[in-house]
Amino acid sequence: MAERDQSNAEKDPDDWVTKDEPMTGAQRSYLKTLSTEAKEDFDENLTKAEASKRIDELQNKTGRGKKQSE
Repeated sequence: MAERDQSNAEKDPDDWVTKDEPMTGAQRSYLKTLSTEAKEDFDENLTKAEASKRIDELQNKTGRGKKQSE
């Protein structure tokens, strides 16, 4: 792998070794919050990778989690 020092937060979730594991407790909690704010359904059966992608989508929709410079 060319970029060995790249953290999981920067990798494509589809490339994660743990991508098919259930989402973490932190992902679940944050996703519930974002889903509520975005008035979207919360899917409790997402994998880690799916949850990460959904969090990105809902952050874009709600503006939450974005840096001021973006």
